[in-house]
Amino acid sequence: MRFDILTIFPDMFEAYISTGVLGRAVENGLVEIGITNIRDFAFDRHRTTDDRPYGGGDGMVMKAGPIHRALNSLESTEGGREVVLLSPRGKRFDQEAAWDLARFDHLVFICGRYEGVDERIRLSCAEREISIGDFILSGGELGALVIVDAVSRLIPGVLGGERSNREDSFEEGLLEYPQYTRPKDFMGMEVPEVLLSGDHERIRKWRRRKALEKTLQDRPDMLSKARLTGEDEVILADLKQES
Repeated sequence: MRFDILTIFPDMFEAYISTGVLGRAVENGLVEIGITNIRDFAFDRHRTTDDRPYGGGDGMVMKAGPIHRALNSLESTEGGREVVLLSPRGKRFDQEAAWDLARFDHLVFICGRYEGVDERIRLSCAEREISIGDFILSGGELGALVIVDAVSRLIPGVLGGERSNREDSFEEGLLEYPQYTRPKDFMGMEVPEVLLSGDHERIRKWRRRKALEKTLQDRPDMLSKARLTGEDEVILADLKQES
């Protein structure tokens, strides 16, 4: 899968895309990441990529021309591509959106800055507009990295373990159960006995109960959309009674 990121700050990406899971995916040829400097497509002496907004107001707006030319400079792919504009006005990104984006062979991210991007870029170039949350960042670069990381994890072979991404938080509409590793005792806090029992069915039930408990406690809004079994409903009723 290929990711292309259009930005005026290309140096922000090098460390992250060359380390960890994403770095290994690139090294193994499972993921390609291209960084395009929008300033290279601003042809005035100062390589200007922004200007004052029509109608007045504070701040600057990113110009359509350099972004459009940067986008057109990218090579087309056989499987087609999806162009994503990172914006606080966009649809909020979640795990379902990550799976949807993972269907494509080529994703292009336009990283806005300042007061945003000329609306004509959204109208003429972007297939979708995405926000990573209900807060304001200085630009779309961090949002692009978040999405690239989340989508890359869904590509076969990137995580190694066949079940790894299926057991992450949000995959079944629930937060993940708690995890433990060595040592058995840390500052007087011991690993739950069930995890040491070797009884896989008991462990499965404990983990499911803990996932439901965590979700009920911290993100009860998720339960209305979660894929719950009859067993889950019984556990939830019990948890609600306990609380």
